[in-house]
Amino acid sequence: MEFKSREIKERIQHFNGSLVLYQIPIIGTKFTEGIKYLAEAGECFWLVTDTSVIAKSLKDKSRFISIDFKKFTQEEKTIMGYEAKIDYSDGNGLIFETQKYHLTDFPLEEIRLFFVDDTLMLPSEY
Repeated sequence: MEFKSREIKERIQHFNGSLVLYQIPIIGTKFTEGIKYLAEAGECFWLVTDTSVIAKSLKDKSRFISIDFKKFTQEEKTIMGYEAKIDYSDGNGLIFETQKYHLTDFPLEEIRLFFVDDTLMLPSEY
């Protein structure tokens, strides 16, 4: 898992902009090539869907949503009672919503994504 995590972190840094946009048909969210790579390499299409649904519901609060995934250490899990969380914010510290996950197989310890104009992207693609 550690090798996979390192490889994903290294590869997502190389996505700048996106010539192709993909779309989640049911909800209409678009996502970039970097997000497509992340979903495939990390086997986490659930992350794309979950973050899209929540971010879309927050569009009336901000046109720009910063999405921060954080996986907790074993000690933090014991204290908090869940394994990971995703904070949805304006990018300046104002958190609109937090989703808690009791279990996750996401390979990275943390990641930040952006949701702008119905499009989910990596920060380097903004």
